[in-house]
Order: sequence, then C-alpha cells, then structure tokens
Amino acid sequence: MKLKSIIATALLLAGTFAVAAQTRVVAHRGFWDAPGASQNSIRSLIKADSIGCWGSEFDVWMSLDGTLFVNHDATINGVEIQSSRARDVKVQRLSNGEYIPTLKQYLQAGTKLKTQLVLELKEHRDVHHEAKAVKKILKMVKKMGLEKRMTYITFSLPALIELIKGVPAGTEVYYLDGDLSPAKLKHLKAAGLDYSLRTMKRHFDWFEEAKREGVKVNVWTVNEEDDMRWCIENGADFITTNAPLRLQQLLTAP
Repeated sequence: MKLKSIIATALLLAGTFAVAAQTRVVAHRGFWDAPGASQNSIRSLIKADSIGCWGSEFDVWMSLDGTLFVNHDATINGVEIQSSRARDVKVQRLSNGEYIPTLKQYLQAGTKLKTQLVLELKEHRDVHHEAKAVKKILKMVKKMGLEKRMTYITFSLPALIELIKGVPAGTEVYYLDGDLSPAKLKHLKAAGLDYSLRTMKRHFDWFEEAKREGVKVNVWTVNEEDDMRWCIENGADFITTNAPLRLQQLLTAP
C-alpha cells in the first residue's frame, strides 16, 4: 500500500509539472518593471526578451492619418492618438524618456530578438478606421518577415474577424473581451480566449471547455503567486503578467 501511495504521488507530481511546463510566460506591455524601461517601450520589449519570456505583449493604435503607434492608453500626454496626426503623436515621450514608438520602429527592434510578439490591436471608435489598421498591420508584418513571430489579440469583435480572415494559416488570433465561450470562439476560428483573471474565476469551467474544443487559454493580468498557481493548475496555456520573473521562477521551481 505504501509503495502504491508513493507511485500515485509521483504520478500526480509528474502531471502537475507537465501542466506547468506547458504554461508560457507573456510579459504584459513588455518587462517594463526593469531598470530604465517603461510600459510599451522598446526597452521593455528588449528586457522581456533578455529574461527569456515566451512572448511580450504590446498595444497598437492608429493615428488619424494612418500611422501605427505602440501605446496602451488612447492618449499620451493628453494627445489622443486615433484623432490626432502622426506629427503630433510622434513627439510625445514615455516615462523613461523614449519617444513613443511607431509600430514600425517597435517591430524593427523585434526582428533582432527571439520573443514572440503579442500584438493587441486596441478597439477604435471608428470600425472603418480599425479595419484599415488591421490591413496596415498585416501588410507591415509580412513586409518585415515577422509573420511567424506574431500572435494577435483584441477586444474588438470586428477586428478579431478581420484578423482571422487576413492572417496566414497557423497564425493565432485571440479574443480579449470575455463574453464569448470557447465553443463560440472555435466557431469563429479564433485560436482561443485571452480573458481576465476575474472572468476566468467566474467561468472556471471554460478551462475544461477549451480543452474539449481544442482551443487555447491565456489569462491576464496575473501578478500574485496564488493566482499564478491557480491558472497553472487549471491548465492555462499562457499567463500574461506584470511580474514575469516571479512567474518564471514559479514554473521552474522543483
């Protein structure tokens, strides 16, 4: 009986470590907590790569005259990106002193790195403007030879559909808004769900449904160790976090 108990425990631990090994770390807006970095800065992207994150997430807006910029908020220093001209946006600085990067500049930096580029297209007020942004993004990514390095996420259902239609076969596109089940996302041909921790705790059965439907699960933004463990134990494929080093240590702990 004692031997059986030991074997059972070993198998349980092996299963736990197998789940943990499958969970990948996505740095939220890059590893911006590193010295000299700030959210969505090129330095934060480089730092995420330097610590071996599977992916680095960043946010994209398009200016009124069609230039794509990397920034989380709709505004930077009081300048709204989607309603402003590029000349008024590009002179704005991030908290670390960098100028706000254009998507082209950001991707150029990414070509020298290994981390997966997790691009969030922000939800624009004008769906036609948003659709143009999708086309510009996909054209730029293809021209720069980064199609295999890209993962796309968005809160916008129209943008999700446009991205799924436009990306090469095998490119993963995820939905962020939290209002569609894994089965519905599979029907839309999305790679899976990328939902908040709060949403997944409210719909924890979606982990199991995602497995049945063959779609993947990312959870954001998970910063506390107990929440990280909960996501890992429930089989999250990815965890997006502001504390990538903490999550890496947890995943590799004996």
